[in-house]
Amino acid sequence: MSLKIRLNRLQQKLKENGLDAIMITNSINRSYISGFYGTAGYAIVMQNKAFLLTDFRYTQQAANQAQYFEVIQLEGNPFEKINLLIKDYDVKTLGFEDKDITYYQYAQFKEKINADQLIPVKDLILNLRKIKDETEIEKMREAAKIADMAFSHILKMIKPGITEIEIALELEFFMKKKGAKSLSFDTIVVSGVRSSLPHGQPTHKTIEVGDLVTMDFGCVVDGYCSDMTRTIGIGSLNQKQKEIYHIVLEAQTKALALLRHGKTGKEIDKIARDIITSYGYKNYFGHGLGHGVGCEIHEDPRLSPVGEESLKPGMVVTVEPGIYIKGFGGVRIEDMVVITDDGVDNFVSSTKELLII
Repeated sequence: MSLKIRLNRLQQKLKENGLDAIMITNSINRSYISGFYGTAGYAIVMQNKAFLLTDFRYTQQAANQAQYFEVIQLEGNPFEKINLLIKDYDVKTLGFEDKDITYYQYAQFKEKINADQLIPVKDLILNLRKIKDETEIEKMREAAKIADMAFSHILKMIKPGITEIEIALELEFFMKKKGAKSLSFDTIVVSGVRSSLPHGQPTHKTIEVGDLVTMDFGCVVDGYCSDMTRTIGIGSLNQKQKEIYHIVLEAQTKALALLRHGKTGKEIDKIARDIITSYGYKNYFGHGLGHGVGCEIHEDPRLSPVGEESLKPGMVVTVEPGIYIKGFGGVRIEDMVVITDDGVDNFVSSTKELLII
């Protein structure tokens, strides 16, 4: 989907919602609609026009990236330029991103913007972002490929005596060396009893024989994220460690096999949760099964007990069941997939066989 098509889809939504224009303040939504990746500015999209307002630092960049927008240089008070556009194009109803701004900003908008009505648009652009086009999917596939390579790389380095933080830093360095612009999120590396922390941050704890090591990481390529998790064993594992690993793998495998469009997020979550519950670990899986991924690492839709939304082709989601036992350890296995017409396409190719190294 080209930027032109995205812009046209938004303009159609303005017509459907009775809006003369929308003012986009969220930087990710601004990039999604315009193609401009600078850190400052406003996008004003009307039913038949589109403007990008930014300061001197970014005007050249904006002119190159936002090809379907007229670029206006801001100098001083941005509301003067915004109000000129409102007057020149007779904007009466102006949508704004109410989930992006503070109450203080809203009060400023009400006081200084001359539209007759300021209308909150809630998730209007976020809903457009849920369905990924082929260009977006290829970027996410590339980000997942880099993460896969990072996992293969780190397996050669992990050994007793290395620290969690050293593993995390090596993953991050490797992904950037392979072309990632940044990380999708702060890399998670937890080992031993600390592997019971679903979002534990890496420490100077050393890896020891008998540890489970969970690594959750991803990177950003051209503005799009990847996300994967693998858990491995060090030296040797006891029977209970092996048991919970295979329960989590069974839950993930079954959920992936039944994940398809038309299902709701809660239905897919229940598939994995019921398997974990059947083995007696109901109270040790305390988070949702997965989440949408795209320009941000956590987007809609949600695969969780409250995920009411029906899934559609083009949505990209994670599937990441886990079991976490305080004082013992934990396991999580996560893939990122795109929903297709007849199932899913898994972006992550790293093995899910229990690796003990």
